Amino acid sequence: MDSAKGPACKKLSLYGSEFDSRFLIGSAQYPSPAILLDAITASHAGIVTVSLRREAGKDGAGQQFWSLIQQSGARLLPNTAGCKTVKEAVNTAHMARELFDTRWIKLEVIGEDDTLQPDVFGLVEAARILCAEGFQVFPYTTDDLVVADKLLAAGCEVLMPWGSPIGSGRGLNNPFALRALRAHFPDTTLVVDAGIGLPSQTTQAMELGYDAILLNTAVAKAGDPVAMARAFAQAIEAGRLAFLAGAIEARDMAAPSTPVLGSPFWHSEHEQ
Repeated sequence: MDSAKGPACKKLSLYGSEFDSRFLIGSAQYPSPAILLDAITASHAGIVTVSLRREAGKDGAGQQFWSLIQQSGARLLPNTAGCKTVKEAVNTAHMARELFDTRWIKLEVIGEDDTLQPDVFGLVEAARILCAEGFQVFPYTTDDLVVADKLLAAGCEVLMPWGSPIGSGRGLNNPFALRALRAHFPDTTLVVDAGIGLPSQTTQAMELGYDAILLNTAVAKAGDPVAMARAFAQAIEAGRLAFLAGAIEARDMAAPSTPVLGSPFWHSEHEQ
């Protein structure tokens, strides 16, 4: 998706795989499989997430879904959505590896029902187990610096901090914390995951220097999911280009864009 040229505009790299798009899109809650496929196409997303709890049911449902994603050309990122314990998350990751033949796993260990906030203690433990087993883990986490450091020490190469609670549409609840996370881990791939409701919110996250955005509900539940997917794709690209271009710093006072001194309209008292 990046239209700018030069070394600063290199592709998104995730565990050695490169992608043109910085948009990761979820696959739940769409009105129909056809609309899902059209939305993926409109988003230009190279990665699609899927919940094992929803897709790995009877009659080969998981394989059917895998075939659907293959039609889009996107790579599948299975997740452990809904898991509340380390054992449950690890077992679900094992299922994903068998079902979809991938070492990739988006790791979720939920600790609180109302906000779906990650249980960061269980998350770090599960990440350590899965990384040791050869999984390439994408942990859904908070914006806490200490937790981020422990996940990296566990073997994660990508971190996915939340913007706000899943499906809330609130955008970035704590831009200060996200900015601090980016500053403390400048060489780590960071993906804002969850809570995004508007394209402008993705632009804000990308302007902070984040590498990519993962979202689902804001597209799937929109009045026109395909049009909304296209809007998000353009907003992500705009935010990335703005970050690379280098924004001016905010000021308390005005600064004229056209200098007055020396212009044809400037007259001293002696000239009047």
